[in-house]
Amino acid sequence: MPESKNRRRSGRQVSRGQRAAASNVPIVRPQAKKANKLYVAASAIIAVLVIGGFAVGGVNFQRPPDTGSSSGEYVDGVGVQQELMPTGARGLNGHVQPQEVDYSTSPPTSGDHWDRPATCGFYEDGLPDEQIVHNLEHSNIVVSYNLSTEEEVDQLLDALSGIGLSDVWGVTRSYDQIPVGTVALAAWGVLDTMEGVDDQRIKTFFETYAGSNIGPENFIC
Repeated sequence: MPESKNRRRSGRQVSRGQRAAASNVPIVRPQAKKANKLYVAASAIIAVLVIGGFAVGGVNFQRPPDTGSSSGEYVDGVGVQQELMPTGARGLNGHVQPQEVDYSTSPPTSGDHWDRPATCGFYEDGLPDEQIVHNLEHSNIVVSYNLSTEEEVDQLLDALSGIGLSDVWGVTRSYDQIPVGTVALAAWGVLDTMEGVDDQRIKTFFETYAGSNIGPENFIC
């Protein structure tokens, strides 16, 4: 007759020491408390490293891209240096209420301006001189174009899309105050005018002056 479960349970219990002695296997004492302490310590170290990594990554993510020229000075051969216009005569820090301002060049490279700069981007309908001069003050690059065909405009778009700096430092606008077929690159106190679209020339101008402290201030747009 099979032995019942209750009867099996009521049998004589053998201590761990007796079982170990019978099998000649040494007793291994559990290290649970020590292991738990090591686990907690390791977890804390990993958590600190992970949080620190995110913090550092966050700072790097917010930092504007490095630029080719950090001196904030005109580089001979990259554009033509222009005489700076006086600013601040009619408003605080050169900021004036929305009104027309007479500039010494077309497009302008310095002077009084409106108090709100343009956001980085491509403006097929154009932007006022008085607004983009504020971008120049921030060491942004302003690309003004008067191109006669869609193919030429697409070529300009392609050239700018290959320049990472243009995404955070560049404002591009259509501009009928320059001859047809012309592209003009402006930084604070620097102007480069070309016929058609010269990819390498545009790239060099951005790498030299975008965010380089060429303007009185330095802000991505």
